[in-house]
Amino acid sequence: MAMISICMATRNGEKYIEAQLSSILNQISDTDEIIISDDSSSDLTLDKIKAFNDPRIHLLENNTFFNPIFNIENALRHASGEIIVLSDQDDIWLNNKISLIRRTLGTDPREIHLIVMNGIIIDEKENVLYRSIFDRMNSGKGICKNIYANTYMGCCMAFTRSLLNVALPFPQKIPMHDMWLGLLAELFGSVNFHGDLTIKYRRHGDTATTLQRHFQIGTQLKWRYHIVRCLAAKYSSIRFRGNRPS
Repeated sequence: MAMISICMATRNGEKYIEAQLSSILNQISDTDEIIISDDSSSDLTLDKIKAFNDPRIHLLENNTFFNPIFNIENALRHASGEIIVLSDQDDIWLNNKISLIRRTLGTDPREIHLIVMNGIIIDEKENVLYRSIFDRMNSGKGICKNIYANTYMGCCMAFTRSLLNVALPFPQKIPMHDMWLGLLAELFGSVNFHGDLTIKYRRHGDTATTLQRHFQIGTQLKWRYHIVRCLAAKYSSIRFRGNRPS
């Protein structure tokens, strides 16, 4: 059975971290791991993580990234599993998530393969706001589609370890890590969007990302320019210079 590494970036997540970790620990095996990179939390986040006293949790402390992209990159760098799963600090996983991931990605983890799973959108009190992330975001594959309006959400994603060979290190100017990972998987491997509901995705005032990701047009154009430039450089390096992913 392929080992799974769940990678999580935390920062001042004391309010919801216990519920999220409980929902994950309840469904992973003794040989799986949760890699948590904490970015300068000043609340009780670290205390609540340590209170689990679970050997499957590996906590990376004393980081000063002040940036969610490079905080999650730190967790990815420390992951040992053949299958990588991204996790937010404030969601709740449904009981079918790990079984779906094993069934879908466990057959050949040597190939680059990424899946995006659907979820329910809830508020801070777990009231349902939307019954499908995919419907809300018009989620789906497509390089041009996702450069224009990204529908790769990290909390919904899992992928084989081979993707890290082309994704790391993260370029300095990518808009978000999930966008980078999803588009690279489309370029060099395969991507599937699964309609099964696997998480309760929590929306609240402190959420680090937004569903719609509305920004000024100048910012959007700058981000699209940078992601296209980074993708082109990576594609050139691998396809034309013989540095094939493995």
